[in-house]
Amino acid sequence: MKKLPVTVVIPVRNEELNLPACFESLCDSFEKVLVVDSHSTDRTCETAGQAGAEVLQFDWDGTYPKKRNWTLEQFDFQTEWVLFLDADERITPAFLDELRRILPDTPHAGFRVSYNNWFMDRRLRHGDVFTKLPLFRVGAGAYEAFPENGWSRLDMEVHEHPVLQGTVGNIHARLEHHDFRSMEHYLKKHEEYAGWEANRFRWLKSTGQEEWERLTARQRLKYRMLNKPGLGLIYFAAAYFLKLGFLDGRAGFELARAKCRYFNRIRSLIRSGR
Repeated sequence: MKKLPVTVVIPVRNEELNLPACFESLCDSFEKVLVVDSHSTDRTCETAGQAGAEVLQFDWDGTYPKKRNWTLEQFDFQTEWVLFLDADERITPAFLDELRRILPDTPHAGFRVSYNNWFMDRRLRHGDVFTKLPLFRVGAGAYEAFPENGWSRLDMEVHEHPVLQGTVGNIHARLEHHDFRSMEHYLKKHEEYAGWEANRFRWLKSTGQEEWERLTARQRLKYRMLNKPGLGLIYFAAAYFLKLGFLDGRAGFELARAKCRYFNRIRSLIRSGR
């Protein structure tokens, strides 16, 4: 079967546990697989090489560009499309079928994708559905850039959204998000995310209306609420009760509670000035 005209870009650091399942899910269906590494100390690069992926090393100096934008600027893409895939994400057969059906004739510049989330080794079927925009035409745009010099230790765009020239569609078949690493890693990662969000909140408060208008509707709602009391509890109630997260048992409860703590932590960092 003809390969899809897509370069899959997998940004990584120390992902040897997650990469094998990620590579296996690709099913040799894409024209190019590129792994962009931040000098991993485990067997990430060996695993990528054995799977036939090209590996690039990224060195971040604390300023623009971060990893994804750097790849968009520096790599010589030979495909029409790029798909940014995290190492803990998996392609599904239904997703491949939908790409083959829609990519040849679509007028869109990019596509939003939703994910089936696994947490505590359980597939979650309820709660908040995670969606992002990881698939777009090469040259159609790039990820948001912020003057975060000196206050961020994240070398890759995490909560930044792609800003594209053109319309955005939706892929209905979901990807799988399944991290094989520990709860300790999950909590540490979200502590870093909380610090980033607190600093971005302060930066947005100090800028004019133009920067605010660049945000998506969901981003505007989030940043209006981040410094208000009770956001964590509101998220918990919405995910666990309104969106039926309680039907996922303990995993559904623990995820809703972890996200509640996450939003509370962001507000604490905002108020403390850290």
